[in-house]
Amino acid sequence: MMAEDLSAAVLMFIAQRSAENRILAALRRAGYDDITLAQARVAARIGPGGTRLTVLAEQAQVAKQTASFLVDQLERAGYVERTVDPTDARARLVRIAPRGAEAGHVARAEEARIEAEWTEHLGARRMKQLREALTLLREITDPYRPSGE
Repeated sequence: MMAEDLSAAVLMFIAQRSAENRILAALRRAGYDDITLAQARVAARIGPGGTRLTVLAEQAQVAKQTASFLVDQLERAGYVERTVDPTDARARLVRIAPRGAEAGHVARAEEARIEAEWTEHLGARRMKQLREALTLLREITDPYRPSGE
């Protein structure tokens, strides 16, 4: 199958999968070799103030039991912690722990390298257009984007 025959969605998936694999490899090289792709996908959805498990499960599109299992593993490895939700003492929030924050810095640095490579390959104008187009597409594809974006 020729690249022209692939749908835009498949082409975006290929680029996303490549970036995700590179980020995971960078984490492993930096010594964070105990985090799986499934765990990383859940951890990436944790908001700055913490996120409820039910929200993580919904956003990761997995059963609550699966999300709970992955969060348990992340907690044992020191990447996340569970805390009381200040808005509802009965609820718990999953927050990024210090080790998770350190791993996040490694992941963000690799993301920056990937974007720089893509910009070099596409050129600054095309990369800007790509980002603008994907940002516009997010309006109709991302039910989890923060309101106001």
